[in-house]
Amino acid sequence: MSVSPELEGLRRIAPSRFLSFSFPNPFLGHASDPYGDGGDGGGDAGECLRIAVLDSPLPAPPIPRTAAMLVPAGRHRDWIFSTRAGHLHLLLSTQFSRLILVGPELSAPSPRVIPCAARPDPDPAHARLLPLLLALCPVALFRDNAVPDVPLLTFHDDILLLAPVKFVIGTVVGEMVVEDVAIGSAPGPPELCRRLRFKRMPCLVQTQVRLCQSPAAAAASSSLLEALEGSDGMLQPEVGGSLVQPYLQAMVAGLAVIAPSIEERIQSGVRPRCLCAGVGGGSLPMSIRVGLQFNVLGVEADGVVLDVARNHFGLVEDEFLHVHVGDAIQMIEDFARRGEPDMNFSAVIVDLDSSDAMCGVSAPPLEMIHGSVLLAARTILNQHGVLILNVIPPPADGSFYTGLIDVLRQVFSELYEIDVGNGENFVLVATVSHETKLTDNSGHFLTALRKLAGDFLEHIRKI
Repeated sequence: MSVSPELEGLRRIAPSRFLSFSFPNPFLGHASDPYGDGGDGGGDAGECLRIAVLDSPLPAPPIPRTAAMLVPAGRHRDWIFSTRAGHLHLLLSTQFSRLILVGPELSAPSPRVIPCAARPDPDPAHARLLPLLLALCPVALFRDNAVPDVPLLTFHDDILLLAPVKFVIGTVVGEMVVEDVAIGSAPGPPELCRRLRFKRMPCLVQTQVRLCQSPAAAAASSSLLEALEGSDGMLQPEVGGSLVQPYLQAMVAGLAVIAPSIEERIQSGVRPRCLCAGVGGGSLPMSIRVGLQFNVLGVEADGVVLDVARNHFGLVEDEFLHVHVGDAIQMIEDFARRGEPDMNFSAVIVDLDSSDAMCGVSAPPLEMIHGSVLLAARTILNQHGVLILNVIPPPADGSFYTGLIDVLRQVFSELYEIDVGNGENFVLVATVSHETKLTDNSGHFLTALRKLAGDFLEHIRKI
């Protein structure tokens, strides 16, 4: 039997190589079928499965390990499992050099609302897949005629139900999806949320807000499934409420280091000003404007994203919240160059991710951490201002984070760090003044800040 050159090439690891192909479904008619019709959104596999193979972009060890993963039932069209960018994120979250995804073909249908509960033990399925998985292993694993171990990994998140609401194409970010989800929050009851994701970085939730049911919807639905199935116009986002995403809570907590200055401005009747570089669905600028009484300017690169924020996430502009379409980094530099007196910000908050999805999820973009850009950001801050950065170090560059800290030290006076605790995000807080300190003062501003930032005020540390 002849083997295609692409499959023959899999005998060795080739950094970043990706290929996918169809393979006869070994589960058909068998009790181990992970996609059998169990009344939970399964029954989505046909006569063939989609096999996708990706090699890590990182240097391979002498014996490169291989693992496989079953795509969760019903989620085979989800960009996490159907795109190279999503596959890469899954691979980089493991210690393996090659990850094989096994799931239904992308043409297979999926339900309107997808149940996402964990499947039973995949071991029976593993046995039927093992001959294929061994055939896709690099030859280096068969040292001394040993049969390698190819573990079958499982994917877990906190999503119980998922219902896509709308797919949209942006002029800058490309394809994006608005989706409603039921999220497990044990020991409490599940929460209904709406979130925004981009196809180029499918594993990164750009925005997530809680949903409220109208009285009519609450009366008509007796379950989460019914609430999501009838969600058209019946579920509305919470506007300006508490932040759902922990990293956003941590970013807001960074304002605590200049709390005395902000409190003084508020007491004198002057609204503090904040520049939000990156708007997404708008939950961060809305919470700062409503919860902290700031005057907020948001800058978003893609006007379609702003339309989505207005139509699906409750973004409302008024005299104290303005949003503009444009390059946030360029706008910071332009403000600094013009030296306009009204660009006297108390905070510049940067929530921008890298545009290079194939490097894995990372933030901020490299353009943001140039010394000239950081100096421009300092220029538009007032004498007690603060720069707050969401940082996701690239998986392939261990020196990125320490290098960023070194550059910030050259431009700003003091640095603080908040570890978000999710294994990915860190928040760096850089101050213009040396006269900053964390205070236990229970003034009006800190009281309001704690409602948005939760326990993250206790996690700020000076570095």
